[in-house]
Amino acid sequence: MRVLLQRVKNASVSVDGEIVGTIGHGYVLLVGVGHGDGEAQAAWLAQKIAGLRVFEDAEGKFNLSIQDAGGSALVVSQFTLYADTRKGRRPAFVDAALPEVAEPLVDRFGDLLRAEGVPVEMGVFGARMLVEIHNDGPVTIWLERE
Repeated sequence: MRVLLQRVKNASVSVDGEIVGTIGHGYVLLVGVGHGDGEAQAAWLAQKIAGLRVFEDAEGKFNLSIQDAGGSALVVSQFTLYADTRKGRRPAFVDAALPEVAEPLVDRFGDLLRAEGVPVEMGVFGARMLVEIHNDGPVTIWLERE
């Protein structure tokens, strides 16, 4: 499982011109599911992200977690995180899990983040989404759990 975390001032996701999720400060989490991923990977990533200290304290140091900072998360499924671009000019996505496996795991990941005390908004799995991100910092971190 792969997550691209972006710290944001605010963010939203729309489908067909309608906003389906919006947050203030916090994280946009682009989530990819690969073959063999399951509950263990989702749980590890949720716990890691909930406790990750990438918000500044009063001295400007990365000492605060999303919970400490009172932030929220916007979770967006992103199978393209498993793009293989080693050959040719068109990416292959053979390492991405099938939708019937990935969708429930992305939903479970959101639930696990909520269980860690993080307010969560979700994109719509499989939809063509427009994601508006106001990156803060910018702070962008790649997390992966195999």
